[in-house]
Amino acid sequence: WCLYKIIKNEKIDHVIVGHILPLGVATLIVSKFTKTSYSVVLHGMDLNYAQKTSRKRNLARKTLVKAKNIICTNSFVKKATEDFLNNQAGSKLFIVNPGIEGNVIIKKEIIEDIKNKHNLSGKMVLFSIGRLVKRKGFDNVIRAMPEILQSNPNLYYFIAGDGPDKVYLKELAKGTKNIIFLGPISDEEKWAWLSICDIFIMPSRDVDGDVEGFGIVYLEASLAGKPIVAGDSGGVRDAVLGAHSGILVDPENIDRIAGAVIGLSQDAQLRLKLGDQGRERVKKEFNWENQINKIFNIIHS
Repeated sequence: WCLYKIIKNEKIDHVIVGHILPLGVATLIVSKFTKTSYSVVLHGMDLNYAQKTSRKRNLARKTLVKAKNIICTNSFVKKATEDFLNNQAGSKLFIVNPGIEGNVIIKKEIIEDIKNKHNLSGKMVLFSIGRLVKRKGFDNVIRAMPEILQSNPNLYYFIAGDGPDKVYLKELAKGTKNIIFLGPISDEEKWAWLSICDIFIMPSRDVDGDVEGFGIVYLEASLAGKPIVAGDSGGVRDAVLGAHSGILVDPENIDRIAGAVIGLSQDAQLRLKLGDQGRERVKKEFNWENQINKIFNIIHS
C-alpha cells in the first residue's frame, strides 16, 4: 500500500526494483493496478535464493517475465537469468557492472604506522580483506601457505575483516608461519594496506549457492595498482580480467592458488604490469558516471 500511494501521489511512471524478493513481488502486484512499468536489478545471491522453493521460483519468474528490463550486475548473473527463464527474456536483459570512485586519498602517516607496527621492511605482503566466510576462499589460501613459504619464506599473509568463520580460520592457521589476522580495519586502513601489499588475493568460490556476485574489492585492489589472485567463480570474471589485471584460479585447487602466488612473488615486472593494466581498466570502464548513464539509457530507451 505504501508503494501504491507513492506511485499515485508522486505520479511515478517507472520503478527500479533493487531486490527481486520480496520487493519485486510488491511491485508486480502494484503494477497491475497502476500500469507502472518496472526494472529489476539482479546481483547473484538474490537470484539463487529466489529459487530455493517452488513458491519463490514461481514468484521470481512472474516478476522477471513482467519486468520491462532486467539489469544484471555481471555476465554470470545474466547467464543464470537466461537459464532460469529458459531463454525467454529476449532483449530486455542487460549487464551493468558496479562502479567505483576513482579519487582515493591514501594517508602516508597511516602507511608508515602500519609498516612500523608490523615490521614490514623487506617483507613481501600478501593481503586479503572481506567478511570471514567460506565463500571468500581465505581458508584455501591458508592451506596453500606451506607450499608458498617453501618458495618464499619472506612472504607474510595478512587477513583483514571479521565474520562467522573467524574461529575456524584461526584454528586452520595454527602451526603455519607468517599468517596474521588484523581483525576489522577502517576504510583508511584498508586503502593503506592495498597500497602496501605486493599481491591481493581472494579466491572466492560457490558454497551452496552463496557466490561472489562481483567483488568491489577487486576493483579497489586494481585501483591501488595491485596484481590480483581471484577465484574463477560467480561474477568475478567481470571484475578481474584474467592475464590482464590478475590471475584467475580454480578456487578449490590449492596447488593452483599456491602456484599463482609463487609466480607473482617471483616476478616483479609481472606484478607491476598487471597492477598498471588493472588500474587503467578500472578508471576507464568502472567509473560511476558511465555506469549511471548505462542504467539511465536502458530505462529510457
